[in-house]
Amino acid sequence: MLGSTDCMHWEWKNCPTSWRGQFTGRGSHPTMILEAVASHNLHIWHAYFGMPGSNNDTNVLHRSPIFSAYLRGQQMPVSYIVNGNTYDMGYFLADGIYPEWPAFVKTVRHPMDPKTKHFAKCQEGARKDIERAFGVLQARWAVVRGPAYGWSADNIHSIMMTCIILHNMIIEDEGRGANNINFDRVGELAVPYTNSVDREQFIQRHHKLRNVAAHRQLQYDLIEHQWARLGSQGGN
Repeated sequence: MLGSTDCMHWEWKNCPTSWRGQFTGRGSHPTMILEAVASHNLHIWHAYFGMPGSNNDTNVLHRSPIFSAYLRGQQMPVSYIVNGNTYDMGYFLADGIYPEWPAFVKTVRHPMDPKTKHFAKCQEGARKDIERAFGVLQARWAVVRGPAYGWSADNIHSIMMTCIILHNMIIEDEGRGANNINFDRVGELAVPYTNSVDREQFIQRHHKLRNVAAHRQLQYDLIEHQWARLGSQGGN
């Protein structure tokens, strides 16, 4: 698992009139979206900010650089075994709106049997990491907690990124084992390929990332794995 991913809306009080339509979504005020991935210690190691609030999590996902390193073949090597099956792609815990890709593990919407109920409890409990990270970020920085008033879009982006960097520095200083606070590539657009060989590899990774069958197999394996762990712990 790489972490939990979700989006947070930041109200933009002084959004220019000509932009209000595209920045106004589910709420009555214009907002800008922060997509983030947080680990269990609340370290935010991926952040993509600035999309209009009229978008949903899926729209943001298709614009963000969260999978850029994977598509370029530059991701850290991953290998693990679950329920007897070997996987070479890390996964994120996400809610139901995200697509059925093997890079996402979602809860079971209507769990019926003990196995799926236990899995849903574990997944939903662990996914609260990202909600806690958003809560700590807003509690720590009043400028993020309240609406943005007199700043341009570029200034708002700089403020949000600064608060996230400081948030991670504080967590690291508190000795929670946080690392990887390099934000040099935040917001950088992916360059998928430069020649025919890279292009072919990019296409293969693209299809692998969106493999619905692999997504469902991973979820099934994790359900069985969590149920086996529960049995080995005596049902506690």
